[in-house]
Amino acid sequence: MLMHLPMGFIAGLKIIKLDSEGSEISVPFKFVNKNPFKSMYFAVQAMAAELSSGIIALAEVKRASVPVSMLVLDMNASFQKKARSKVRVQCSDAPKIKAAIEKSIISGEGQIVDVSTKGVDEDGDIVAEFGFTWTFKPKGK
Repeated sequence: MLMHLPMGFIAGLKIIKLDSEGSEISVPFKFVNKNPFKSMYFAVQAMAAELSSGIIALAEVKRASVPVSMLVLDMNASFQKKARSKVRVQCSDAPKIKAAIEKSIISGEGQIVDVSTKGVDEDGDIVAEFGFTWTFKPKGK
């Protein structure tokens, strides 16, 4: 984490789960993650949300038979409740990400995929939902 996402290290992001179905990232509620309103800063939640889909994409790109570039094209967010405890951000769109990467390799063309994540607090309440649009394209094509 420190080498590839130093701000994630400082914020205390941890990869809890990464498998063929999805991922889960935890982010603690601590001093450096707070905003002036005594809740978790939205950017910290967004960083965890991006990592929850990005770690899936990184794993699939690493497994790909050819080098593939990846980039976030768009992001949207909605916040339902102030985050005042540890938050777990979950992404269950691993199959969609894998399919987009495979299609880009087969076709040689860029592919776009929309994925969603949700952040849940320690009470089990959804505090935020995020949508990311990822692009994948074989390098050199």
